[in-house]
Amino acid sequence: MEDRSRFEEFARLATEQRNPRTRDLDTRDVPGILELIAAEDRTVPGAVARELPHIARMVEMVVASLRAGGRLLYVGAGTSGRLGVLDAAECPPTFGSDPEAVQGVIAGGPGALVGAVEGAEDGAAEGERAMLERGVGPRDTVIGLAASRRTPFVVAALAKARALGARTGYVTCTPRGEFALDVDVAVCPEVGPEALMGSTRMKSGTAQKLVLNMVTTAAFVRLGKVFENMMVDLVATSEKLVERSRRTVMTAAGVDYDAAARAIEAAGGSVKTAIVMIRLGCPRAEAERRLAAAGGFVRAALEERP
Repeated sequence: MEDRSRFEEFARLATEQRNPRTRDLDTRDVPGILELIAAEDRTVPGAVARELPHIARMVEMVVASLRAGGRLLYVGAGTSGRLGVLDAAECPPTFGSDPEAVQGVIAGGPGALVGAVEGAEDGAAEGERAMLERGVGPRDTVIGLAASRRTPFVVAALAKARALGARTGYVTCTPRGEFALDVDVAVCPEVGPEALMGSTRMKSGTAQKLVLNMVTTAAFVRLGKVFENMMVDLVATSEKLVERSRRTVMTAAGVDYDAAARAIEAAGGSVKTAIVMIRLGCPRAEAERRLAAAGGFVRAALEERP
């Protein structure tokens, strides 16, 4: 009876429903298959947009944690877990953030990033242990990622994080009316049944990726990592990022390529400092003082008055 009850609960999940619009998927030629998938994918941005008020609350939690010296931890399994790890890994080169500030925790550990670790998502005890091992506390925000909302590893990790005093959030693709977990904010983009029944790496994964893009980008904008719409705290760890740094200074300060390169060198590699130095015609020490007084915001540093 217990197995039957679990099956019935599973069968009711929104992410496991059959899509009536794609029932002839197996009869289509390749262009026809792609047309069906594309039509379903076009519904995802609207589903995410309807969750903007809840995403905004999630961003504010993350900003509060990072300003207090805490961290953002994503917790997930399978596709959801990989998306969390991906978003976390991209923050340091994009925003110059501490690699510890945003972390991805995936059921099954690093090996689950490149291959399926069967049964890892069912490890509730492992989810709790992951929070203890990372020393989660009141300054942190922990966001669970699970298309179905019910993944034991994630649910247990969130409960433990909340017990340890952390702020908690959840990103799931099940309807808000079916979400009953105790978290500070839930983001529930309802993308409907997948083109391929139960394949939540598709629309559900896309929706989660869009939400995570918003959360970290908006949070770091609010933390002074962006000037206008340009990354100004990026870490130039590759040739591409070196050139992006120079182009950013060229654009923000109205100078040519060579002048931008010289300014970045004079600024100790800091794009922010180089922009302020050029725009205000001031030495590095003054530019750094202004940025510190402005909390790292380039616009405020440029507008500072004696």
